[in-house]
Amino acid sequence: MKKVAWLAAAVLMMVSAGAMAGEPVVFEDPTGDDVGPGGYKYPTAAEYKAGSFDMTKVEISDKGDKVEISVTMKVRIEDPWDSKKWSPPGQGFSLQFIQVYVDKDHKAGSGHKDGLPGLNIRFAEDGRWEKAVLISPQPVSRAKMEVKMKAKDLAGDVIVPKAVSVKGKTLTVVVPKDELGGFDRAWGWQVVVQSNEGYPDGNDVLTRDVNEIEGDHRFGGGSDWDCDPQVLDILAGAGKGKDDEKKAQFEALKYTCAGSDMSKAKLAELPMLYVK
Repeated sequence: MKKVAWLAAAVLMMVSAGAMAGEPVVFEDPTGDDVGPGGYKYPTAAEYKAGSFDMTKVEISDKGDKVEISVTMKVRIEDPWDSKKWSPPGQGFSLQFIQVYVDKDHKAGSGHKDGLPGLNIRFAEDGRWEKAVLISPQPVSRAKMEVKMKAKDLAGDVIVPKAVSVKGKTLTVVVPKDELGGFDRAWGWQVVVQSNEGYPDGNDVLTRDVNEIEGDHRFGGGSDWDCDPQVLDILAGAGKGKDDEKKAQFEALKYTCAGSDMSKAKLAELPMLYVK
């Protein structure tokens, strides 16, 4: 009987350990912080409904030879511009453009410091990124072409998944591990919520502008100089969804403009979040 009890306990321990190893990485984000550094305003056109860019949860799951990334928003994901009718077809949503940045080694100075062109963001020295995953409503070929043309020095580390699943308030992509370079719960993550722009300015990668004054299809509350983060929401603080994480976001997205002299501008510097 003792031997049977010991074996049962051993099996239970192995099952528990396996469950722990397979637990997803989960970050929560507070609602009401889809205002960038604190004062951004939505465009005035009716398509941009309140909460459309308000991220509430991120879940990253180990699926064997793949990694599944899900990002949940405050409101239902919509497709006001009928992306499925684009030529080639889009992904079934229109408004959001989400970029997931991954720090694989947590070493100061290792990895890419700047985000993709158009976001006007940088990363902390000990949290630079090695891989980025784009969750874009654009056709895969269009998204890949934008990265290749406008960010060729980074393109080898940018992943455009083959498809985006849209379900209720959640967008989900699946990334092969061989493209991501594996999966480790010790990695750092940052998720940047932006707005999809089919006709981006200059060298911007599908990024909708934030201006000083909002317009039909432009966010407001930023700067007309090219120095403000074109970002509505990020993960911040402990990633538990507490209200004090709003302040941490606003602090991370702080920026300083210097007119046309970009060498004197101070861009927003984003942190990575790590599972404790």
